[in-house]
Parts: sequence; structure tokens; C-alpha cells
Amino acid sequence: MILLTGGAGYIASHTGVALAQAGIPYVVLDNFCNSQPGVLARMGVLGGISPIFVQGDVRDAATLDDLFSRYPITGVIHFAGLKAVGDSVADPALYYDNNVSGTITLIRAMERAGVKQFVFSSSATVYGNSDASPLNESAPLSPINPYGQSKLMVEYILRDVAAAHADWRVACLRYFNPVGAHTSGLMGEDPRGVPGNLMPFIGQVAVGRRPELNVFGNDYPTPDGTGVRDYIHVMDLADGHLAALRYLQGEPSGSNCLMVNLGTGQGISVLQMVQAFEQHTGQKVPYKVAPRRAGDLASYYADPSLANRVLGWKAKRGLKEMCEDSWRWQHRNPNGYADPAT
Repeated sequence: MILLTGGAGYIASHTGVALAQAGIPYVVLDNFCNSQPGVLARMGVLGGISPIFVQGDVRDAATLDDLFSRYPITGVIHFAGLKAVGDSVADPALYYDNNVSGTITLIRAMERAGVKQFVFSSSATVYGNSDASPLNESAPLSPINPYGQSKLMVEYILRDVAAAHADWRVACLRYFNPVGAHTSGLMGEDPRGVPGNLMPFIGQVAVGRRPELNVFGNDYPTPDGTGVRDYIHVMDLADGHLAALRYLQGEPSGSNCLMVNLGTGQGISVLQMVQAFEQHTGQKVPYKVAPRRAGDLASYYADPSLANRVLGWKAKRGLKEMCEDSWRWQHRNPNGYADPAT
């Protein structure tokens, strides 16, 4: 049985469905600070079994000890973390408390329970303002905000735990830009407030919740002047977690602590994404060009070859699936999980 911390979140919920479909039981721990209770029933519908759920905070040692004593947990996929860059700049102490202290509390609980397999939801933000795309895992690590710093601190902690305990098995997955939704349209990204990511903003414009998309800068040294990013379908990302879990469960080979990129290796510009969405959904996405945002890079995409080589994983879904699945979710659930499942 696998513990999913933050298991009701966007990426975690899709991973839970993938686990269930692979016959792997799991427990969800979530405090709903950045997720919706409505996702749990939908996870059950898609996975064929209602998830075991415990409402609680990863920083609560007593809750964790109770979880590990009640359920036969053999590994953890740790999603529980705050993730808004702007909020991390405004309240860094909160981010370090939740993301770093919470992980330490979790590691201590795992040590007490004898659980030694750990998949960590990390981020490409650990690379900072690198202009060396495609980025491989040996690129310099220099995050430029507290969110990215918190992810890198956790990576360092996990590396040191693995170095100190040869029987621990750790995989840190550095995501690039997750997009898309489950193909059923039952689950997808449901951000609170104004979306901070491109695809949910596009979807909310297309469904009429917002008048237009702001394109931040059109004078970058890219083919159309807009920023280029590596967008990865959330179900490919879910498959990446299964691949990492199976790697940790297999025969040890090499280091017991793996740092690996999950991305497609292909850069897509903002306007290319808008055009692809319009092409594959038939929905218009009005936009206006706004000034560049401080800290944004021209181009930022992955070299995912290590994941392919070590985990046997490769992104399979392209722009068509990213756009169609995002629209199916947004169209059927214009207000996210506040709408009844259809």
C-alpha cells in the first residue's frame, strides 16, 4: 500500500487513479488547503475502488504515526507541498514550514514505521534561471524563489538520508509544466482563484469565465516571440510516478537516490499552445500581449533521456491530447469540482 500525501491535489489525484488501475492500493492524506474534497469520489469512480482517505496535515507527527500503524504502507509518494511562486515570495516562512519541515516530519514518521521507499514531487524550478535548455540533471541548481528553494532543500535532505541509510530508496522527480486532464473529463486541474498556469487560464477563457488571456511578452528570442516551455500531460506524469515506484521496488542498482526530469523534451511557445487549443477544440481564445514578467525566461525545457534510460519512461501524449483532455474537463466542469460529476 502506498501513502499519497497531498493526495487530493491535481497531479496526486491522477496518480492515485493510475495506481488503482495498476492494482496498487493507496491511502490519501490531505488537508484540502489547495484541493477539493469532491475529487475523492471521482478518483473512486475512475479507479474502481473508493480511496482510503485521512484528513490531516503532513506536519502532524501523531496523524502520520497513526496512519503508518493502521495501514500496511510500504512506500510514500510525497505530493503535499505549497506550490505558488508568488505566494512563496510573499510568505517564505510558510513555504519552508510546510514544504521543508513537513517533509522532515514525514521522514521521521517513516523511520519510526520502517518505511523506506520515497518518491518526491520535486520541480524544474530547482534549476533556476538556467538558459541551457534542454536541461539535464547535471545542470546548475540555483532556484530564484522560496518555492524552488524549498524543493531543492528537500532534495538535499533526501539525498543525505539515502546516503546515511543504504536501505532507503529515493526518487526525486523534477516536473516541468503539467497540463491536461483525465481523458474521461471527470478529473482535471481546478486552481483556486486566478490560475497561475497557462492551460487552466486558457480553459477558463474558452469556457467564458475570463474575458481574455494575458500573454506576458512577445519579444523573446523564440520563433514567435513568446515564452517556450515543456508541457507534459498529467497522465504521462502519473505514469512517471508508477515507473519511479517500480524502480524503487526493484533490485537495487547504482545510487539509492535518483534525481530525474519528467518532461517531453520539446519546447512549446505560449502562442503555439493557444493555436493548438483552438485547432483541437474549436474554441477561440482571445488574448492580449502584456509586459514581460520579472524572472521569466525565454525558453525552458527538459532533457528527459535519463528517465527513459533508467525508469523506462517516456511521455506519450502530445499537444492534441493535452488540449482535448483539458477542454473536456473544463467544458464539463466549468466551475471545477464545485460542479456535479457528469
